Amino acid sequence: MPVLLSVPEAADLLPVAGVRLGVTEAAIRKQNRKDLTLIELAPGARVAGVFTQNRFCAAPVQVCKAHLPAGKVRALVINTGVANAGTGEPGLAAARASCEAVGALLGVSAEQVLPFSTGVILEPLPVERLVAGLPAARDALRADGWFDACHGIMTTDTVPKAASRQVTIGGKRVTLTGMSKGAGMIKPNMATMLGFLATDADVAQPLLDALVKEVADLSFNSITVDGDTSTNDSFILIATGKAGNPTVSDVASADYAALRAAVLDLSIWLAQAIVRDGEGATKFITLQIEGGASRDECRKVGYAIGHSPLVKTAFFASDPNLGRILAAIGYAGIDDLDVSRLRVWLASGGEEVLVAEKGGRAASYREEAGARVMQQAEITVRVDLARGSATANLWSCDFSYDYVKINADYRS
Repeated sequence: MPVLLSVPEAADLLPVAGVRLGVTEAAIRKQNRKDLTLIELAPGARVAGVFTQNRFCAAPVQVCKAHLPAGKVRALVINTGVANAGTGEPGLAAARASCEAVGALLGVSAEQVLPFSTGVILEPLPVERLVAGLPAARDALRADGWFDACHGIMTTDTVPKAASRQVTIGGKRVTLTGMSKGAGMIKPNMATMLGFLATDADVAQPLLDALVKEVADLSFNSITVDGDTSTNDSFILIATGKAGNPTVSDVASADYAALRAAVLDLSIWLAQAIVRDGEGATKFITLQIEGGASRDECRKVGYAIGHSPLVKTAFFASDPNLGRILAAIGYAGIDDLDVSRLRVWLASGGEEVLVAEKGGRAASYREEAGARVMQQAEITVRVDLARGSATANLWSCDFSYDYVKINADYRS
């Protein structure tokens, strides 16, 4: 079960003017499963995105990167079950064919369609099943289709992940709704995770392009389940302009500040939901790194801790074998780190325990206190590097027996 994650109800997800979603069962890989989602955007919608930096990036990612710069995106098509990655030229042809089929169905060009796939790598996409399912997805299009859509993009997720926010911009009430999927192969490196966030705000394209990159860095690029960067990672930000607010075009404006805060808040929630639903996860771990000479080195330390199988298994067992955290900090790649100045705490539920200082175990530390904190479902690891004023927050989870079981049986 997910770690303290609220599961959305249909009524929780607010329609975004200018966005319609339809879902169907196309038997992409398995029968009786919602696996094909179509998203239609109103004319004039602006779209920005960031994608995986895995060199083996999937065919749909390559097609998205080719189509997105032209602008005027009118549709997104998403399939689960097959990632269409590691499929060479036939995979690219399949991704392009899906765009052509969507375009023909909606009366737009293929270049105005962005394709997304998630699922098993190295298997060909059964594009004929996808194309056959598109009419049903089109017929299902509706403004309140977010609830079905967040179910339709799942793979090993145990629960759907979606939420909405509202904020006032330029005197107009603006709506934001987003959804994400992912539970394993999660260590995004975007400039098998997918995230889609739509707002009816009017936002200038240059600001949207900058915002999606900044927000991805602070949310989806700050999580790890298992340290694997998927071939298919994508995060898309859509602004339809239907709320009637003045166009947000000045990064220094109060309107941009309000928009950025709302987009970031929703994106962090969606990113954390992926970690809370990490494959087999029983603990949600916040890695709060401070006192760094740069944000980059804080992130290095956070990821070293969050990636370590030894640290993650210790948290699963609630075993305060905390030298594993120190070892991870030590190999994070800060060559001139003075470990005699470093301090490490564990915290949960209002209790914070100093674990290490002056190069070793803190004099006040008692193992029973460490064990008590580690038994909680939500835990913070706070590290002070004592090198400067930079900080970074990352989010991770533990490794349980079920992680191995899920991934051993993934293709069955």
